[in-house]
Amino acid sequence: MNFQKYVDIVAQYMSEYSLKIVAAILIFIIGKIIIKKLTSLAKSLMLKSKVDKTLAEFAESIIYFVLLLFVILASLNALGINTTSFIAIFGAAGLAIGFALQGSLANVGAAVLIIIFKPFKIGDFIEAGGATGTVEDINLFSTIIAPVDNRTIIVPNTAIIGGNIVNYSNKPERRVDHVYGIGYDDDLKLAKETLLQIIADDDRVLDNPAPFVGVGELGDNSVNFTFRAWVKSEDYWDVHFEMLEKVKLKFDEKGISIPYPQLDVHLPKQEIK
Repeated sequence: MNFQKYVDIVAQYMSEYSLKIVAAILIFIIGKIIIKKLTSLAKSLMLKSKVDKTLAEFAESIIYFVLLLFVILASLNALGINTTSFIAIFGAAGLAIGFALQGSLANVGAAVLIIIFKPFKIGDFIEAGGATGTVEDINLFSTIIAPVDNRTIIVPNTAIIGGNIVNYSNKPERRVDHVYGIGYDDDLKLAKETLLQIIADDDRVLDNPAPFVGVGELGDNSVNFTFRAWVKSEDYWDVHFEMLEKVKLKFDEKGISIPYPQLDVHLPKQEIK
């Protein structure tokens, strides 16, 4: 008798809510399929509009999450559940999560700024956030920088946006700057001609802008030449180091000295008793 009573109750609820349950499931499944197609279409349109890939993927995930939330609420509403309380709960939960993850969200915001304004891109050699090296990756939370010694430095995006960014790869040309000192007794004209000849013999040095060699300072221990040569950015480091070696070898060959700081000490004579 009691068993039949429970069967009747279940049958009553099934007849009353079965259509709602089916409707809710259909809304969720169909809504999810539509969301995937819409987000995929939005990403394709952004990529065709030459929006950065990282930003397009970030926007795709945000759109997907927001639309999925609406589909879930619509499914609950189809079941006859009042979704007003759920919206309030989601709002409070979102606020709490926002406070808890404010540092991470700040990194996401910084990533968006990096992607939009593009102070650098993957492959650029930069100095930012206390690190110097080649940018390997830019994600939503950090930028991966590889210095010349092949380490991996993970820099939070907020640290990069919050400071100066030096991009050594942004321009097609860079200038090699050196200062070479010679002794006061050395032949100044010969030294200048030697430096200019070293520049002329290197095919990597550009004619425009024109290179420059001139006396920059009459120092305490040396006459200092300012040495400037423009090269392509990809040749910068090779030329930078090779010039140092070439100048030293040429100066040695021509008998031009490279003085080092000296200090003359005069001691007072003491009377011999």
